[in-house]
Amino acid sequence: MSESAIALTGLTKHYGKHVALTDLSLEVGRGEVFGFLGPNGAGKSTTIRILLDLIRPTAGEVRVLGADPRTTGPELRRRIGYLPGELAIEGRNTARELLRFLADRHGAVPGERIEELADLLDLDLSRKVGKMSKGNKQKVGIVAAFMHRPELLVLDEPTSGLDPLLQQRFLDLVKEAAGQGQTVFMSSHVLSEVQEVADRAVIMRAGELLGTENVEDLRRRSPREVELVFAEPVEAAEFAALPNLRDVIVEGSTLRCTTEGEVDALFKTAAKHRIESVLSTEPDLEAIFFSLYGR
Repeated sequence: MSESAIALTGLTKHYGKHVALTDLSLEVGRGEVFGFLGPNGAGKSTTIRILLDLIRPTAGEVRVLGADPRTTGPELRRRIGYLPGELAIEGRNTARELLRFLADRHGAVPGERIEELADLLDLDLSRKVGKMSKGNKQKVGIVAAFMHRPELLVLDEPTSGLDPLLQQRFLDLVKEAAGQGQTVFMSSHVLSEVQEVADRAVIMRAGELLGTENVEDLRRRSPREVELVFAEPVEAAEFAALPNLRDVIVEGSTLRCTTEGEVDALFKTAAKHRIESVLSTEPDLEAIFFSLYGR
C-alpha cells in the first residue's frame, strides 16, 4: 500500500437507496498516469470526492499518498492538485488575485510559474473570474491544479470547455508532469485523450468497475467506425468475410463498417481499388463497453 499513490479497497457509496459505487478496488502506482473512464453517472466524480474527503464512503478503505484522507485532510490536500468536474468560481477578483491567494495556501509558488501556465493556456490573468466563460474558468482551474507541482494530480473531466488546441496543450502538461515523476489520476468520458497520455485505465459503468486495461491494448481492441469511398462501386461480398470487421454495408462506391482490432486485411483488400477518401471515427464509450465486455 505504501508504494501506491492511490489504493481503494471495497469502496462503496450509497445516497439513500441510490447506489453510486459498488465494491470498487483499484491501485494507482506513484508516477503513473491513470485513466478513469466512464460516461456521466458512472461514479467517477463520486470516487474523486471520496479521495479528497469531500464526501465519506458508505464502506471501504481509502489511502492517498500512503495516508487516510479522513485524518490528514489539509496536510494531505497540500500535496494534491485538484480540478473538479464542475468548477464554480465567482466574484470580483481577477484570475491573478485568485491564483495568488490559492498559491499562498500551498506555500511557495513563484509568480513566474503562474504566468507561464497562463501564457500556455491563453489565459488573461487580469480578467475578473466572475465574468469569465466556462472555458476560461476551466483554464484557471488547470493553472490552480498544476502550479505547485503536486505529488498527485486529481483531474475530473479536465478538458471540458476547452477548444481542441488547448486540449492538446493540456495533455502536454500532463506528459510534462509525468516526466517529473508526478502521479496523474484523470477521469474522462473521452477515450482518445486518455489513450494519448495514460499508462493504464479502468472502465466504469453505473458505479461498477468493468475492467482494468493497458491503454495501448485498449486502443488496439476498441471498435472504430470506418467509411471508405472508392472511385468506382465495390461489392460487399469482397469485404464481408474479412477478419475483425462487422456491420459491413456497401452503397455503390461507399463502404461502411466497424473494425475491431487489426485492420490490415481491410486496407489490403481496399488497396485493390482506387480510394478517394477514408474516414475513421471513435464510437462513444457505451459502444466500446458493449463491444469489449458484452454488457
